[in-house]
Amino acid sequence: MRPTLSGADRYFLGYRPAEQERLQQQAEQLAEEARRLFERIGVGPGARVLEIGCGPRGCLDLLAERVGPTGTVVGVERSEDSVNRARKLVAERSLGNIEVLHVDGRHTALARSSFDFVTARLVLVNVPAPEEIVVEAVALVRPGGTVAFHEADAVAHVFDPPLPAWARLNNVLQAYAKLNGIDSFIGRRVPRLLRDHGLVDIHINPLIYVYPPGHARRTLSLHFVENLKDRLLAQHLIEERDLNALMEDLRRHLENPETVVLSHLFIQAWGRKPDMTDRGSSS
Repeated sequence: MRPTLSGADRYFLGYRPAEQERLQQQAEQLAEEARRLFERIGVGPGARVLEIGCGPRGCLDLLAERVGPTGTVVGVERSEDSVNRARKLVAERSLGNIEVLHVDGRHTALARSSFDFVTARLVLVNVPAPEEIVVEAVALVRPGGTVAFHEADAVAHVFDPPLPAWARLNNVLQAYAKLNGIDSFIGRRVPRLLRDHGLVDIHINPLIYVYPPGHARRTLSLHFVENLKDRLLAQHLIEERDLNALMEDLRRHLENPETVVLSHLFIQAWGRKPDMTDRGSSS
């Protein structure tokens, strides 16, 4: 039976069509750093791999290319719209080594220890109880296999010159996150989570960017507020008139070519599940 997807456990940024389209664009924008990560880890032909929270595209096509026709890629996603979009992509590109499942990444019901590599990108930062995703990922990878996360930490997402409107908006976003069990600063915690759940040989790769005028990701902060607008108002975190005024200030600030926009701090962290070799070396 498919797990119940409760309203209280909603993806932080929502599922409106504009967000689905942004996620598809994001797959292109983050493709090169994903390729470098998979190359560094050594994901190769014949591997059986899993992407948790693949969304409408995620890294599915990149992983399919790496594992080749003898390998298998499974994507799991809790949004039905995302699943349909991902399956359409798979069909259009004739990617016969990919299967996309409509299940919750916390409780996939997939066979334990059955994947060589399990990964997720920008999932933990958008869901409550993110540790449950880590637990599931570790359970699904085989001994000797690798689990990798690419996650965000909001510590660095700032502008220069500073914008008082963004400071207030960010406070509202953080209040919403806290009320709904979201950790916007989880990036820094990922290596510890991997270690705490039994992985070894932990590696960390930090990433940070400046988004210049015209960059597709320069307006992410505004997009996030637009996604959450109805929820912020429903939870009485801000009045609509104030919210609209702050959003307009933010829009003008981002349109100013002299504004410096720093990205989130992104953390790529991965580790290996111990196998018999590790137990033998410790005896």
